[in-house]
Amino acid sequence: MTRTYTPKAGQVQRDWIVIDATDVVLGRLASHAAAILRGKHKPTFAPHVDTGDFVIIVNAEKVALTGQKLQKKMAYRHSGYPGGLTATSYAELLEKHPVRAVEKAVRGMLPKNTLGRQQLSKLKVYAGAEHPHAAQQPTPYTLDQVAQ
Repeated sequence: MTRTYTPKAGQVQRDWIVIDATDVVLGRLASHAAAILRGKHKPTFAPHVDTGDFVIIVNAEKVALTGQKLQKKMAYRHSGYPGGLTATSYAELLEKHPVRAVEKAVRGMLPKNTLGRQQLSKLKVYAGAEHPHAAQQPTPYTLDQVAQ
Protein backbone atom coordinates (compact mmCIF):
# COMPACT_ATOMS: atom_id res chain seq x y z
CA MET A 1 0.00 0.00 0.00
CA THR A 2 1.42 3.40 -0.95
CA ARG A 3 1.17 6.34 1.37
CA THR A 4 0.58 9.95 0.44
CA TYR A 5 3.72 12.04 0.85
CA THR A 6 3.27 15.07 3.09
CA PRO A 7 6.10 17.62 3.15
CA LYS A 8 7.29 18.82 6.54
CA ALA A 9 7.74 22.55 7.04
CA GLY A 10 11.39 22.15 8.07
CA GLN A 11 12.33 19.98 5.07
CA VAL A 12 11.28 22.46 2.37
CA GLN A 13 14.08 23.63 0.06
CA ARG A 14 13.48 27.30 -0.77
CA ASP A 15 15.03 28.91 -3.84
CA TRP A 16 15.19 32.60 -4.76
CA ILE A 17 13.63 33.64 -8.07
CA VAL A 18 13.88 37.09 -9.65
CA ILE A 19 11.22 38.32 -12.10
CA ASP A 20 11.68 41.38 -14.30
CA ALA A 21 8.32 43.16 -14.56
CA THR A 22 9.26 45.38 -17.53
CA ASP A 23 6.27 45.50 -19.93
CA VAL A 24 4.61 42.49 -18.29
CA VAL A 25 0.84 42.63 -17.75
CA LEU A 26 0.12 43.05 -14.03
CA GLY A 27 -2.34 40.16 -13.75
CA ARG A 28 -0.05 37.67 -15.50
CA LEU A 29 2.85 38.76 -13.34
CA ALA A 30 0.79 38.37 -10.18
CA SER A 31 -0.57 34.93 -11.08
CA HIS A 32 2.90 33.55 -11.85
CA ALA A 33 4.35 35.07 -8.68
CA ALA A 34 1.49 33.71 -6.55
CA ALA A 35 1.95 30.19 -7.95
CA ILE A 36 5.68 30.31 -7.16
CA LEU A 37 5.04 31.67 -3.66
CA ARG A 38 2.59 28.84 -2.98
CA GLY A 39 4.95 26.20 -4.38
CA LYS A 40 2.58 24.88 -7.06
CA HIS A 41 5.52 24.41 -9.45
CA LYS A 42 7.12 21.80 -7.19
CA PRO A 43 6.30 18.09 -7.11
CA THR A 44 6.11 18.27 -3.29
CA PHE A 45 3.25 20.81 -3.30
CA ALA A 46 0.69 20.50 -0.53
CA PRO A 47 -2.07 23.07 -0.06
CA HIS A 48 -1.70 23.12 3.74
CA VAL A 49 2.11 23.60 3.87
CA ASP A 50 4.14 26.60 2.70
CA THR A 51 6.41 24.91 0.14
CA GLY A 52 6.97 27.94 -2.08
CA ASP A 53 10.08 29.88 -3.05
CA PHE A 54 11.11 33.47 -2.43
CA VAL A 55 10.16 35.83 -5.27
CA ILE A 56 11.93 39.10 -6.08
CA ILE A 57 10.12 41.39 -8.52
CA VAL A 58 12.18 44.22 -10.01
CA ASN A 59 11.13 47.13 -12.25
CA ALA A 60 7.65 47.28 -10.71
CA GLU A 61 7.26 50.83 -12.04
CA LYS A 62 7.38 49.50 -15.64
CA VAL A 63 4.50 47.02 -15.28
CA ALA A 64 1.74 47.23 -17.91
CA LEU A 65 -2.04 47.28 -17.69
CA THR A 66 -4.21 46.40 -20.69
CA GLY A 67 -7.12 48.38 -22.09
CA GLN A 68 -8.20 51.43 -20.13
CA LYS A 69 -7.45 49.95 -16.72
CA LEU A 70 -4.77 52.56 -16.09
CA GLN A 71 -7.43 55.30 -15.89
CA LYS A 72 -10.58 53.37 -14.91
CA LYS A 73 -9.42 50.68 -12.49
CA MET A 74 -9.41 51.79 -8.86
CA ALA A 75 -7.43 50.56 -5.88
CA TYR A 76 -9.39 50.72 -2.63
CA ARG A 77 -8.16 51.07 0.95
CA HIS A 78 -10.14 51.37 4.16
CA SER A 79 -8.94 53.07 7.32
CA GLY A 80 -11.23 51.02 9.55
CA TYR A 81 -13.32 54.02 10.51
CA PRO A 82 -16.85 54.76 9.21
CA GLY A 83 -16.60 56.50 5.84
CA GLY A 84 -12.90 55.68 5.63
CA LEU A 85 -12.91 54.17 2.12
CA THR A 86 -10.26 55.70 -0.14
CA ALA A 87 -10.15 55.08 -3.89
CA THR A 88 -7.04 55.68 -6.01
CA SER A 89 -6.72 55.16 -9.75
CA TYR A 90 -4.01 52.78 -10.92
CA ALA A 91 -2.38 55.59 -12.93
CA GLU A 92 -1.81 57.51 -9.71
CA LEU A 93 -0.89 54.38 -7.73
CA LEU A 94 1.73 53.26 -10.27
CA GLU A 95 3.16 56.77 -10.38
CA LYS A 96 3.45 57.23 -6.60
CA HIS A 97 3.70 53.68 -5.16
CA PRO A 98 4.36 51.05 -7.88
CA VAL A 99 5.41 48.51 -5.24
CA ARG A 100 1.98 48.65 -3.60
CA ALA A 101 0.22 47.99 -6.91
CA VAL A 102 2.18 44.78 -7.51
CA GLU A 103 1.88 43.63 -3.88
CA LYS A 104 -1.88 44.23 -3.95
CA ALA A 105 -2.27 42.16 -7.12
CA VAL A 106 -0.25 39.24 -5.73
CA ARG A 107 -2.00 39.42 -2.34
CA GLY A 108 -5.35 39.03 -4.07
CA MET A 109 -4.22 35.73 -5.62
CA LEU A 110 -3.04 34.10 -2.38
CA PRO A 111 -5.18 32.38 0.28
CA LYS A 112 -6.86 34.72 2.76
CA ASN A 113 -5.56 33.06 5.92
CA THR A 114 -2.39 32.76 8.02
CA LEU A 115 -0.78 30.52 5.40
CA GLY A 116 -1.38 33.14 2.71
CA ARG A 117 0.13 35.87 4.89
CA GLN A 118 3.17 33.67 5.53
CA GLN A 119 3.57 33.10 1.78
CA LEU A 120 3.22 36.83 1.07
CA SER A 121 6.13 37.56 3.41
CA LYS A 122 8.41 35.79 0.90
CA LEU A 123 7.57 38.38 -1.77
CA LYS A 124 10.09 41.20 -2.27
CA VAL A 125 9.10 43.97 -4.72
CA TYR A 126 11.34 46.82 -5.89
CA ALA A 127 10.43 49.76 -8.13
CA GLY A 128 13.84 49.90 -9.84
CA ALA A 129 16.18 47.35 -11.36
CA GLU A 130 18.37 46.94 -8.24
CA HIS A 131 17.69 44.61 -5.31
CA PRO A 132 19.74 43.79 -2.18
CA HIS A 133 19.38 39.99 -2.49
CA ALA A 134 22.44 39.21 -4.64
CA ALA A 135 23.91 37.06 -1.85
CA GLN A 136 21.01 34.59 -2.22
CA GLN A 137 21.98 34.01 -5.89
CA PRO A 138 18.46 34.29 -7.35
CA THR A 139 17.69 32.59 -10.63
CA PRO A 140 15.93 34.62 -13.36
CA TYR A 141 12.39 33.65 -14.31
CA THR A 142 11.02 34.59 -17.72
CA LEU A 143 7.35 35.05 -18.47
CA ASP A 144 6.28 33.86 -21.91
CA GLN A 145 3.66 36.26 -23.22
CA VAL A 146 2.61 38.08 -26.37
CA ALA A 147 4.27 41.50 -26.71
CA GLN A 148 2.07 44.53 -26.00
